[in-house]
Amino acid sequence: MTAAADGVTPFTVEVIRNALTAIAEEMSLVVMRSARSPLLREAGDLSSALTDDSGDLIAQGRDIPAHLGVMGSTVQEFLKRVPPERLSPGDVWFLNLPEMGGNHLPDVKAVRPIFADGALQAFAVSLAHWADIGGARPGSYVPDARDAWQEGLRIAPLRVFTADGTDREKLEMILANVRGAREREGDILAQMASTRWADGRLAEVFDRFGTATVRAAIRDLHDQSEAEMRAALRSLPPGVYEGEDWLDNDGVDDERIAVRVRIEIADGEAVFDFSATDDAARGPLNATPFTAAASVFYAIKAIAGPDVQPNAGCIRPVRIITRPGSLLQPPLDRPLVGGNHETSQRIVDAIFRALEPVVAERLSAGGSTTSGLLLFSGRDPRNGQWTTLYEAHGGGEGARHDRPGGPVARPHMSNVMNTPAEVIEANYPVLIERQALRRGSGGAGAHRGGDGQVRIYRVLAPEMSLTTMVERCIVPPYGLQGGDDGATFRITLERASGEHQVLPGKTHVQLYQGDRVIMETSGGGGYGPPAG
Repeated sequence: MTAAADGVTPFTVEVIRNALTAIAEEMSLVVMRSARSPLLREAGDLSSALTDDSGDLIAQGRDIPAHLGVMGSTVQEFLKRVPPERLSPGDVWFLNLPEMGGNHLPDVKAVRPIFADGALQAFAVSLAHWADIGGARPGSYVPDARDAWQEGLRIAPLRVFTADGTDREKLEMILANVRGAREREGDILAQMASTRWADGRLAEVFDRFGTATVRAAIRDLHDQSEAEMRAALRSLPPGVYEGEDWLDNDGVDDERIAVRVRIEIADGEAVFDFSATDDAARGPLNATPFTAAASVFYAIKAIAGPDVQPNAGCIRPVRIITRPGSLLQPPLDRPLVGGNHETSQRIVDAIFRALEPVVAERLSAGGSTTSGLLLFSGRDPRNGQWTTLYEAHGGGEGARHDRPGGPVARPHMSNVMNTPAEVIEANYPVLIERQALRRGSGGAGAHRGGDGQVRIYRVLAPEMSLTTMVERCIVPPYGLQGGDDGATFRITLERASGEHQVLPGKTHVQLYQGDRVIMETSGGGGYGPPAG
């Protein structure tokens, strides 16, 4: 084994790598154990990361790919507005602006600068999806939004905590503009606590190894990841490949929207050009260039480099091009709440479709690549408090060349868990009447796609609202190599009066006591031609 760069041995580098990764993962555990909302405690809609003093990613938890690709960019954009000389030990800044390395407004980042030997050395970043960030609709998903301000409170970098404690004026400003203020305050404190934990644990690493050694190890880790990513790209046949995938619609105009990619692979490098993607949508399915980068990062690792250590070095061999004015680089006033977890997955599927001719054996057929979001909001008659149930739904996984797809999985960019029925019924005025597999929903093939699920919600409150944000209701999960498509999502509203209505994938409706919402999730696509 050879010595690492700067005279630091490979053994030391590996110990520091594992220490940094452990800190990021511990941060997520702190949030899950101390947050107030079930969305964080149970579903785990959160992510954690560490960056160096310039914002380059150095470690991340095993969290949500759609989040993790943007967190280093968030720090880099943060430093353009808040220079290092304004930062002090004990600071925790909050922000959610999409143009600052972000993805959508409900994903709020807590950023803590970390000092050692009297100088800035790193940042700890805790991202948490707030169940409400204000805006025109409860839960801050507005399917018919026409501008960014309808989607909620836009937080430019705001120092909410210092070494002296909480800046109550700033915290109260945030809480005055969101629903469920008590729950939001608990989640904010959980994010702060996770960054404080990281500060303490990093101090131990700096004390044990010395600042110079840790910084040298981080440089070496970046170089290692770059080399590993170049090797992974060399495992792909060089050439130019094109692919596309489609959004059902944007919630405003009833037309499909294309994500198109041109991939050029050569000598350990790759260019992903999305210039041919459709123009920015009027509705909230736009995505930021940072989301596009996160999607590319995920796709490359999934196809070619699953064991590559994720840090800033990985992205050095990759160039990503988005077109101003397009779906993936929209004007700043366009809404984009759904682009984070819907359009991001269309990006991945477009990449997979592009590479199907050359690496089909590494791919899964199309799956339930959507949040499958049902968002119930209203006042709980048991205590009079505002409540928001944010529930994501998995569906069938696409089949592969050597096996069928798994049932009720969360392929691609999401990694959240469902909320157990018992937790829902204990915390919300909602009854889960049924949960079962949606038999036969997977596409046929030499290997069959996985089945989706059926989940039935009954409203117990006098009145609630429901927002849906679901893809794959019109464009089905695709079969691969001749396999059949999987069944699409179907959402049915059954009124207490007996009236039935199939709901669009992106809508907002009022619910009343006794109404039932029946969610049937998509099946996965099949792989290979069906027998016979």
